[in-house]
Amino acid sequence: MGGAKRIFAAAWLLVLVGCDNSPWSKGAGSANTIYSAMTESTPRHLDPTASYWSNDTLVTYQVYEPPYGYHYLKRPFELVPKTAERVVTPIYLDKGGKRLPDDAPGAMVAESVYDVPIKKGILYQPHPAFALDEKGRYRYHGLKPGEIADRRTPIQFEHAGTRELVAEDFVYALKRHATTRITTPIYGVFSEYVIGLKDYGELIKREDALLRKGLDPSSLDKPFLDFRRWPLAGATAPETHRLRIRLHGKYPQWKYWMQMSFLAPLPWEADAFYAQPGMAERGMTLDQWPVGTGPYMVTAFEKDRRVVMTRNPHYRGELYPCDGMPDDKAAGLLADCGKKTPFIDTIVATVEREGTPLRNKFRDGYYDLEVFERTDTGTSYIVEMLDSDEVRADYEKKGFNFPKYADVNSYIIGFNMIDPVLGHGDNPAQAERSRKLRQAISIAIDWDEYAKIFPKKGGQTAMSPLPAGIPGSREATTAGVNPVTHKVVDGKPVRRSIDEARQLMVEAGYPGGRAARSGKPLVLNYDFYAAPTPERKPEIDWVVRQFAKIDIQLEVRATDNNQFQDKVRKGKHQVFWLGWNADYPDAENFMFLLYGPNSKSVSDGENTANYQNPEYDQLFAQLKMLDDGPEKQAVIDKMVAILQRDAPWSFGFYPWASTAVQSWVKNSKPAILIRDHGRYLRLDTQARVASLAAWNKPQYWPIAALLALLLTVVWLARRSLRKRERMNARGEILTA
Repeated sequence: MGGAKRIFAAAWLLVLVGCDNSPWSKGAGSANTIYSAMTESTPRHLDPTASYWSNDTLVTYQVYEPPYGYHYLKRPFELVPKTAERVVTPIYLDKGGKRLPDDAPGAMVAESVYDVPIKKGILYQPHPAFALDEKGRYRYHGLKPGEIADRRTPIQFEHAGTRELVAEDFVYALKRHATTRITTPIYGVFSEYVIGLKDYGELIKREDALLRKGLDPSSLDKPFLDFRRWPLAGATAPETHRLRIRLHGKYPQWKYWMQMSFLAPLPWEADAFYAQPGMAERGMTLDQWPVGTGPYMVTAFEKDRRVVMTRNPHYRGELYPCDGMPDDKAAGLLADCGKKTPFIDTIVATVEREGTPLRNKFRDGYYDLEVFERTDTGTSYIVEMLDSDEVRADYEKKGFNFPKYADVNSYIIGFNMIDPVLGHGDNPAQAERSRKLRQAISIAIDWDEYAKIFPKKGGQTAMSPLPAGIPGSREATTAGVNPVTHKVVDGKPVRRSIDEARQLMVEAGYPGGRAARSGKPLVLNYDFYAAPTPERKPEIDWVVRQFAKIDIQLEVRATDNNQFQDKVRKGKHQVFWLGWNADYPDAENFMFLLYGPNSKSVSDGENTANYQNPEYDQLFAQLKMLDDGPEKQAVIDKMVAILQRDAPWSFGFYPWASTAVQSWVKNSKPAILIRDHGRYLRLDTQARVASLAAWNKPQYWPIAALLALLLTVVWLARRSLRKRERMNARGEILTA
């Protein structure tokens, strides 16, 4: 009977566990907490100097505050002050230091000066880096390895402090881009403009080498590299709350960089705190534990599991906007006009590696935003609603709303231009053959077909790097049609034939997909930045089939994102898939992705194709100095034509955007450029609790069935036991 009891108890426990399918703790639905997901892994870089991956923005734009931001509701996007008192107009100077008019042409401008007043009274989040003892000394700036003990997070230190934000913190942050210790994706761009930064980089390289002389180069412990020691002409703080940035020439796009986390303030105390021995070994770095002035602070970072951000108790409470677009009031987006933000206490983001459980949790109400920083998560639900009336009815009953709109991002397949097969080549003849090979591949990859086969992920076929929402784009006109891959028929673009692509393969030296000289088949490597899960395999196979159309064999080398980033930095890639979200609404932000000095494998920039073209680079230098207008448009047209002919990318597509946000999440107005939306969102927790209860009612029939099964097992066990007892009793009588 004891065995039956154990079976009964174990089964009953399973019944109790199975009564609630919630992934969160009991009562979580009533908490003022947003639940969302991260795809694949936790953010790689939360250090603002290093962070340039969209997954990082979940954290970086909630924790850090650059001088500027974008107005949350207005479109087109409008810059507004964040830590700055106002958005400033630069002062232009000629070679003699004489001030020029605000509309001076770029050729006359020798220097641009940005004098930015910083708001007073802004405080950093509580952090042990600021903690002082009774004598006013930093408590935790002279720790020895043993004194860190078992601490694994800054939260575990007994004391925390804060201090006021000052202009020097922006100066320190800008100087840090010259470091050789971490990834610095924007140093190449910034060093072209910020006066003295290029030479400053060489200085820091030498000083860093002196600091680390004689030390184990593989050690995670590195002496504090204190950038306060070395002045930088292009970044100064003439007053406690005044930041001055000096740039070479005229660069109108600089105002947009000032709303990105690259120019967020960084306190030297945080840098010094994390530089202490033993910190990096325990995961205590800016890459996991950022220090900012924003509305939220990281309070839990469990690698590849979850990130938790809670309200920064020192946040000053910037007000929710009272103006926006004509439809915003009717949409309820102005209901919180003038109220202090943030409205949410906690943001919890959990890693989801598979798409099916991610979507199921959203459909069941357990995720408020499917993926916090993504604007393309609603498209799959739109397709499901189109495919099934039953699904449509269910989604409408639940109040799901997936508005579809155009945004400023793109996906491409690119070619590594320093690769000996696909790249620039060692001589003009080889360069021309490689160009024709890339052109043939670009014709073969049918992005219209991709959109039909994968409607949940596809979009509008791209003819250039510039989405229609960026000033200067010709995507909406026949003038913008890519003549290499398409021709215009009856006013519409039509993709060129596979026969034309095969002829280019012959001219490239690969008739029938084999090298004309050796007869060996052409085999290329396809580097993909995510694991080949069953969900992604159809897309990967689709790419393989596109190359097979022109008899090219494609070897798939799928990795996780971290491995992919390491590979492209070393230039070990060939064909690759990549996406890009606009940082700011200007053509320069897309065209710089193919700017030579911004090469990924040479200077750790964002030119992952490692494309080099002197004419293109010269035009890009002009583009950077131009305000929007006919002259800038002419330069953009020339640059696009060069890229279409050289084909360093198959230009891919501009995905349709649509977000997956629950109806009880208020003030949601997603856009790729709006990354600091955490402080504007508000929850109707009562509506969430009610929906969770209605959508996840317990199913009692499995419990009844299991209980019936248990009773049957118990009855059979008792009958077997009684039968055995009777048989034993008869045996005893016979023996007697």
